[in-house]
Amino acid sequence: MALGEVVFTTSLAGYQEILTDPSYAGQIVTMTAPLIGNYGVAADDDQAARPWAAGLVVRELSGRYSNWRADGSLQDYLARHGIASIEAVDTRRLTRHIRSEGAMRAGIGSEELGEAEILRRVQEHPPMAGLDLTGVVTTDEAYPVAAHGAERFRVAVYDFGVKRRSLELLAGRGCELTVYPATTPASEVLDSGIDGIFLSNGPGDPGAVPGVAELIDSLAAREIPLFGICLGHQLICRGFGAETFKLLYGHRGGNHPVQRLETQGVEITSQNHGFAVRCDGDLVPGAPDLLVSHINLNDRTLEGVRHRSLPIVAVQYHPESAPGPHDSRYLFDEFLRMMENGPGPT
Repeated sequence: MALGEVVFTTSLAGYQEILTDPSYAGQIVTMTAPLIGNYGVAADDDQAARPWAAGLVVRELSGRYSNWRADGSLQDYLARHGIASIEAVDTRRLTRHIRSEGAMRAGIGSEELGEAEILRRVQEHPPMAGLDLTGVVTTDEAYPVAAHGAERFRVAVYDFGVKRRSLELLAGRGCELTVYPATTPASEVLDSGIDGIFLSNGPGDPGAVPGVAELIDSLAAREIPLFGICLGHQLICRGFGAETFKLLYGHRGGNHPVQRLETQGVEITSQNHGFAVRCDGDLVPGAPDLLVSHINLNDRTLEGVRHRSLPIVAVQYHPESAPGPHDSRYLFDEFLRMMENGPGPT
């Protein structure tokens, strides 16, 4: 039986990347696109060593797949990894219910269990608010990722649930990476001769992650360029004194419009989060050192910040996409420019 928080994603494709995104740990994902599985699965599309989503809900699971890259069907993939799924669900109706009532605990179980037993297990399952899942998805030990081509910079990656595409994009820009467990002391990272620090995406409640203020304070004190996305963004903001809160149903999908305030340009972004950082116009209450850099055009929630004087940038969405549009890949180049300038004010 699968237990977790039921959410929906508006992505039209990318179901394999969604299933293997560690940010979906503890969640049952509803695909709003009606036909899922029609192009199969391919090993190169995995974003982690295993799927992390607790379950999958679809309207129709395609019985056939057609894709020259595919090495198997979605059905076989789900069975091989023990991921519970259910089809023939009115996903439009379910999505409207989640939009109205909010993301909530749910389960996928067999008829043999019975409705009463399934409901009992769902009610006993912990809610997402107050849940720290970084220790579940992070690496057990540090490991290296070689730069593609000539090494330009050395980057420490805090793995709160990092996706492979983020590592590929950094390595592809000449970054020699060391990926660290989420609980690694700042001193161990800072003393390793690095040029920059990347705080990854991840699942769960940012308010439940222990030691955030101390970690961010220590990392920022050395004035080494710092780049955070998704959960990493939330942790940076909390480290500077901001407050986070749970969204009613979250932002998940590859079509969320975000305005970059510096240029007034609009990016179509890939998103996957159930929590957000409070903001008030271009200010972040409780964190006067942070300036709002990006805003969600659907609900005006905070999508990005930069530090007023230090080389620190962070965004709520997923610039690495996988799946999703590539409008925000420039943020990785901005991180490299910060490292070129070295420690100190931006």
